[in-house]
Amino acid sequence: MAVKSVDQYIETHPTWEQELLLLREVLQNTELEECIKWGTPVYALEEKNVVGITAFKNHSALWFFNGALLKENTALLHNAQEGKTKALRQIRFEKGDEIKPEILQKYVTEAIQNQREGKEIKPVTDKKLVLPPELKAALEKDEELKKSFQQLTKGKQREYADYITEAKREATKHSRLGKVKPMIKDGVGLHDKYKNC
Repeated sequence: MAVKSVDQYIETHPTWEQELLLLREVLQNTELEECIKWGTPVYALEEKNVVGITAFKNHSALWFFNGALLKENTALLHNAQEGKTKALRQIRFEKGDEIKPEILQKYVTEAIQNQREGKEIKPVTDKKLVLPPELKAALEKDEELKKSFQQLTKGKQREYADYITEAKREATKHSRLGKVKPMIKDGVGLHDKYKNC
């Protein structure tokens, strides 16, 4: 089931309902625009992601898309995937943790100010594009597919290449290739449907 609203997201996570409602209230008292991206609540400033809220199995969290840039408010921040995420940081809440809106507000205010000033951590894009053999063969066989693929941005080309490469089984690689061919021909990226508010 695709989540269409923040209310629906909260309803689908009853264990964390209180925490999510409190976090949402903090964010609704800002100028940020509330939307759903990647199936979770995200709060944006002029269409740029600033923070998000989410529920996991063992904790709920307030996400900061460029949290690594926070300088004044850092004590509660965690890097969710050490070594993988350069910019993302989160504040985690386990059951029974007290959520203090006045403290969280300081983090959010600093994140909004950073966004307003255009501060962001750019992804490293000098990584060489490595096409998996399955995709390479398909591009050589289908001229229309090859032309469409070449017109995609390097980032979108990499998303498709990685998507196929990451499959462990040969059958899965071919299944994924079959799924993405029409998307490539349509000139869309693998994750485009999740990128708009």
